[in-house]
Amino acid sequence: MRKHYNSWKEETDEAVNNPWRDLHKFIIYVPHPEQKYENVTLEEGLTKGYNIEVEPVKNKAQVPYTIPEGGHFVVVLKQTRLDSDFKIAATGIFIRPLGVLSLDVVIDPEVGEYQPLLIKHPIIRNYPEDWQQKLTLFLNKEIRAEDLPNLVGYVDQSVNRDYRSPSWNEIFLSSKGFAGF
Repeated sequence: MRKHYNSWKEETDEAVNNPWRDLHKFIIYVPHPEQKYENVTLEEGLTKGYNIEVEPVKNKAQVPYTIPEGGHFVVVLKQTRLDSDFKIAATGIFIRPLGVLSLDVVIDPEVGEYQPLLIKHPIIRNYPEDWQQKLTLFLNKEIRAEDLPNLVGYVDQSVNRDYRSPSWNEIFLSSKGFAGF
């Protein structure tokens, strides 16, 4: 996101206070685990952020959600077989202050069957007890993004200069209950 805005700022003289306030579309590509692109594996690509595209939303009417200011539209595309095309696996909203994805996972695209799924940031361990209530209030536009706990600040290098992105192996170990990395 920061790279996107830095290149945009080089082309224009307009001031940007907080790029996260503008509505963006995040496209997350999840390749088959054995797929390689230019000798980069899935593990390396996800760790380095290669599998994510960010673009501003120019026409909000094309977004299938009503997204409050400070939220972002997310599309997850998944490759189920080696060398196959990517297909929509989920759509939803990214709520940056909480580091949460609220997704509708595609169960059956023919019938239009979806399953809701909330994904918390894998490194943020201490979510406040009322985070789900605050999320609901935000999605219902009853509170602003600024009123949400800013948990992502702990894992965002633009806010926390001491933070370093974890490796894919560290995230895997964390998901298995190993906290000592």
